[in-house]
Amino acid sequence: MHTQSSSDLNVLQQKLNKATAMNRELDAIIESSYDVIYITDVNGVTLKTNSAIERITGIPKEYYIGKNVDALMKRGILKDSVTQRVLEKKRAVSTIQYNYSGKETLITGNPVFNEQGEVEKVVTNIRDLSELNELQAALRKANELNHSYKMEIERLKSQSSNESDIILRSPQMKRIYEMAHRIADVDATVLILGETGVGKDVLAKYVHSKSTRSKEGKFIKVNCGAIPPDLLESELFGYERGAFTGANSKGKPGMFELADNGILFLDEIGELPLALQVKLLRTLQEKEIRRVGGTASKKINVRIIAATNRNLKEMVTKGEFREDLYYRLNVVPIVIPSLKERKEDIFPLLHLFLEMVNEKYGTRKTIDNSLHDFFHSYHWPGNVRELANLIERLTLMSKSDILSIRDLPGEYTEYTSEEEISSDMTLKEVVEMAEKRALLQAVKTYKSTYEIAQALDTSQPTIVRKLQKYDIKPGDPT
Repeated sequence: MHTQSSSDLNVLQQKLNKATAMNRELDAIIESSYDVIYITDVNGVTLKTNSAIERITGIPKEYYIGKNVDALMKRGILKDSVTQRVLEKKRAVSTIQYNYSGKETLITGNPVFNEQGEVEKVVTNIRDLSELNELQAALRKANELNHSYKMEIERLKSQSSNESDIILRSPQMKRIYEMAHRIADVDATVLILGETGVGKDVLAKYVHSKSTRSKEGKFIKVNCGAIPPDLLESELFGYERGAFTGANSKGKPGMFELADNGILFLDEIGELPLALQVKLLRTLQEKEIRRVGGTASKKINVRIIAATNRNLKEMVTKGEFREDLYYRLNVVPIVIPSLKERKEDIFPLLHLFLEMVNEKYGTRKTIDNSLHDFFHSYHWPGNVRELANLIERLTLMSKSDILSIRDLPGEYTEYTSEEEISSDMTLKEVVEMAEKRALLQAVKTYKSTYEIAQALDTSQPTIVRKLQKYDIKPGDPT
């Protein structure tokens, strides 16, 4: 009997030790939680909580043990309790509330059921959302900052890309771009003068890229000579709904509005009709626009850069351009010299365009000495635009990877001279050059391939084949 009692006592002791260990483990788990864990019985009396409650409320956890949640609410320590709602609904209940110290908390109560399915305890989890909200705000701010950095990087990359297309070897162009850099953030109107194709729009974009306006507004280009006069006003100033037949039912903003806080580039300003010159002058003076068909004016903050290949001063004398508008635009005049006046830029531009075209079409074209000589001596009436166009044309038309003077289209051959025949040209190349010149002269003199064949003492099929070879058309005016 004594032995049996001793055995039972050992079993009980083992169970007690095991229960004590489990309680210790449970206490450690509850205590290690960053969130508040708050356990009450069915009457709302606090059985257990952890130290996290002190971080949120500032009151030691020992204070809560044995206290009823109703009494805690009456004393203002708890603003609300989910315990009663869990007991009533017998399911989990969540709520977001601010505690007495002003911290936003997420409170979730979960019921614990006994064997009869009745609620015997309520385990409440309280999470401090203020720190999470601060982290979210910091993350949002970091993302916004990251976005602004990305935008700035893209702007700088675009700016760098634009500058990589600018060749500044000649002293004239270096001075022009140095001045453009100085006036980038001066809101004075700029008038860019120069022949067609010299790069007036490239300079205008450069001014925009170097100005603070590039961060605040867009660069909007309008070609005043490419838009019909009757549409140009609505294109520049926009229109209200129903302003004219075919107008957008909601109206449409004009280029001035689109360029707000940025730069409006008015290319070919010399083509602007006189009636619109008056409205443009008023806009520049009053810094506000009025849409076509509208009655209200709108303030705008736009910097104007104008460009033309025409002699505006002469147009003023002839009454074709308003004198007051001319002086309003001519605040900072910049004259870009033609390509033939800055030959130092020809070879760098030539190789830049060749590199761009090779990359565009996946080719590996190079240029021989004879073609180099031609590019340097040619007078380039179409300026930089003509040079870029010719490089692309030669790259696409020539079968050889080495471009030479014999690959030039027919209209350019008359500009080549005997002095341009280089020592490294083969006899065949020299013969082809002479043959091409003879055909160019013949098509100017004779009206048909039969007459050309008779004059050059050869057959008509031969003439047709040779004209196709050198890309010369009968009756070619060049």
